[in-house]
Order: sequence, then C-alpha cells, then structure tokens
Amino acid sequence: MRKHNAFTPLEVSRIRKVAELRIGFLTGFTLIELLVVIAIIALLMAILIPVLGRARELGQRAVCLSNLRQLTMAWLAYADEHDGKLVCGSAFGHRTHTRGRKSATLKSWVGWDFSPIRPSSVTGPDKGALWPWIRDVHIYRCPRGWPGHLLTYATVISANNDNVSAPRVYAEAEGTYLEGTGGWELTAFGKRVKRTVLKLTRLTDIFSPGAGQRAVFVDIGWTPTSSDFYVYYLYPRWYRFGAPPVQHADGMTLSMADGHGEYWKWKGRETVSMPRELLPMRNLFIEVLENDYEPQTEDGLYDLQRLQKATWGRLGY
Repeated sequence: MRKHNAFTPLEVSRIRKVAELRIGFLTGFTLIELLVVIAIIALLMAILIPVLGRARELGQRAVCLSNLRQLTMAWLAYADEHDGKLVCGSAFGHRTHTRGRKSATLKSWVGWDFSPIRPSSVTGPDKGALWPWIRDVHIYRCPRGWPGHLLTYATVISANNDNVSAPRVYAEAEGTYLEGTGGWELTAFGKRVKRTVLKLTRLTDIFSPGAGQRAVFVDIGWTPTSSDFYVYYLYPRWYRFGAPPVQHADGMTLSMADGHGEYWKWKGRETVSMPRELLPMRNLFIEVLENDYEPQTEDGLYDLQRLQKATWGRLGY
C-alpha cells in the first residue's frame, strides 16, 4: 500500500512530461513570430474598425431618414388641416400680428422645449405645432447629432421660414391676414418666378416644379439658430450660418415635400473641407463657416447649386 498523496514513478514521469510540454509551449515563440502575430491582429483591426464604423453610420442614417420622412408627413398633415397653409418654418419663432382686437399667431413647427434655453428635459407644454402628429422626442433628433442637442433638424429657408435676409421671395409684405380653419393665421404669399414659387407657404406651391424636388427638412446635426438652414438664392456662395452638413459620411440627409428622404454624398472635396469654426450656444456649440464661402471648383459649385435648386426651385443668378 502506497502512502497518502505519494505518486508512483510512472505518475511522476507523466507529470514531468506534461510540465515540459507546457513550458515548451510558453517559451517556444521567437520574437519574430510574436511580431508577426501582433501585425496580423493589427491588420485585422484596421480592416474591421472602418467596416464596423460604416455599418453603424448606415444604420444611423436609416434612422435619420425615417425621422425626416415622419417630420415631413406631419408637416403635410398640418397643412391639410389648416386650409392648405404651411406651418411656420422658423424653429422657436412664433409669428404673431395684431389688428385691432384680433390677433393672429402662427406657431413654429417646433417649440421652445427643444431649445438649449431649456436643456433639462422636454417636459414643458411648448413642443411646437407638429407635436400632435409626432409625440416622440427622439424623432426630432438624429442619432449622429451633437451631444446635448435635443433637436438636430431644421427647415430650409424657403419652407415658410421668416428669416429677413431672404430678399425678393415675397409677393407681398408680411402682415397679410388670411382667415383659415381653426382661426386666424399670418401667412404671406411667396413670389412666383414663371412656374416656380420661391417661398413655400401653401401646399399648392410645392407642385412647382415638383414636390419631389423641393427640400423641407435638413439634418444639420445641432439645434438650428434663428436662420435655421439658410442657403442663398441670389448669389453663388454658401452662407456663413448655413454650413453644408457633413456628419453623414461627408454627406447630408434631407427630406422632400412629397414626403421621401434622400442622402446626398458631397461631390466636391472643398464642400467638406471649407474652413469652419465653433460658436457657443448657451452651454452647447454649433458649427459655422469662418466666412461666406464661394466654391472654387466645378464639383464644389455643383454641390451648392444642387442645394439651391432644391431649396428655391431655381437659381436666382
């Protein structure tokens, strides 16, 4: 009988062989072999990370396009219930006018609850004129939006926006009263150039030259300012506060007045690389161009004019 915990010579021999094999496995790699393994791992990571990044961007882009389509369908539904008149396109810019004892107010499409002025949460009563149709705060923000911004979408300047620096787009001065369904609303007619209505104020305007060619909402990546998304009508240059969005793989997402969404990959390299700077907005930031920018290349001009035509229906120069 062998003693407790004692091993036979055969068992000791087997244990020694196993230990030798394990030590050999651990010490059998040369420095060159280790470097080759590390290089292979780094190569695989270099291949996989961009692929995973593109897959993530495609998924976020799909969500963004869905958001834009839903906002545009709500935009159309609002007009359908208000005698064909479009909602005020200025973010946070309710339009009000008083005549005698009567007062007209046209609410903006989105309310002050989405503004950086009230950054805590969207819990207040002012969520904008489209809220009855879209009661999910996540629809108002792209997944690729800048951190801290509750709203990343803006209307183009021609979508019944109130920016005063848009010359020659009104057929008459603002202050015109038109009584419609549900009360008084303040709506000026857009100027018509041949078959094209420059400023869209009514559903009937969007069929010139075609609803599928006129832009409504744009994903700019951060909370719109008072100019929302402005692009010039009269000049071949980018507006300083209307920098071309580039957060979607050097391209932009937008919706058209017939309700469909599109992704545009910028053709010109200068469209992506033009000088930009950050401006503070309360405790957040927005991105603007350093100055108005005039394209220097054919591709850069193509990008600008494509957006100008989608915004205004035509070029003004």
